[in-house]
Amino acid sequence: MQSKKIFMWILRIVAAYILLQTLGHKFGGSEESKYIFTTVGMEPWGRYASGIAELIASILLIVPRTVAFGALLAIGTMSGAIFFHLTKLGIEVMGDGGQLFYMAVIVWIACAILLWVYKSQIIERIFNRNI
Repeated sequence: MQSKKIFMWILRIVAAYILLQTLGHKFGGSEESKYIFTTVGMEPWGRYASGIAELIASILLIVPRTVAFGALLAIGTMSGAIFFHLTKLGIEVMGDGGQLFYMAVIVWIACAILLWVYKSQIIERIFNRNI
């Protein structure tokens, strides 16, 4: 049981770290971020909105009582990122070797596992019952 708890913490920290790592680029208006959001037709509002969503998701992932909500929010934002990589951007963006795409996939997988494990948090809060 202890190893499962450690594994869940690792998933939470990795996902939150990746989400937080990109915030400086989004809020700072790096060339890469501007290129991405211009290409998908969402510059600048999409860049700021996704940055805010990722900040909130990373905080929710770290707080034990809100892991499922953070995972759900992160899955949503990463689904959008993966979608645009596969449709408009391509896997590789501005010579990054696919790093942004692969990080989005890692966060998506980590958060899918977390959502499955912590799904009772959502059920309990929405339906006001314990499972």
